[in-house]
Amino acid sequence: MTTVDRPLRIVRTYHLRGGRLSGRHLDALERLAARYDFVPGQPVDVLEIGSGMGDATAQMAAADPQRQYLAVEVHTAGVANLLHLIHERGLTNVRVAEVDAFELLAMHIPANSLHAVHVFFPDPWPKTRHHKRRLIVPERVAVLRERMRSGGVLHCATDDEGYAHAMLETLNADSHLRNLFDGFAPRPAHRPVTKFEQRAVRAGRKAYDVMFEKR
Repeated sequence: MTTVDRPLRIVRTYHLRGGRLSGRHLDALERLAARYDFVPGQPVDVLEIGSGMGDATAQMAAADPQRQYLAVEVHTAGVANLLHLIHERGLTNVRVAEVDAFELLAMHIPANSLHAVHVFFPDPWPKTRHHKRRLIVPERVAVLRERMRSGGVLHCATDDEGYAHAMLETLNADSHLRNLFDGFAPRPAHRPVTKFEQRAVRAGRKAYDVMFEKR
């Protein structure tokens, strides 16, 4: 559904899930995809990797109309839901790409261009043998950081305590990044509470935020 070309990658940072699409989602894909799909060359200020159902993306973009948002999501239901939210709320500063984020970064996001990268509640891949699939590991952080401008902020959040500490350790070890806080960040008011996070809280898990600036 996207115009972005897709070269092959070996190690994925996500697990594709199946599932039926609702009538609303099918309608959004049919009517709105061509209008809100990302076209290579369009400006991008804020990149969100793994936008889920798009609730946080839509809310943050609505509150930040001067910056251009690109939401990258590999699950079609989430893409369709965000398309619906963009149209319903009349947002003009959001584009969507259904593609592997690192394929897109490699081909279509210039170095030193992004104001911010958001990675909210990525798959924690809890088994040790799967840790290489985690999104926040040194080699992938280097790619993200290279695409960020000086002063750009990498903001990650997770409800997995082990992954949270691994994120903090990985980002602290990158000499090109500076922690904006002493350890974990206090929960920022600008990051909306999604249904996913609400479920995590009900299950007894807290959210951890980390925010690092490119030097």
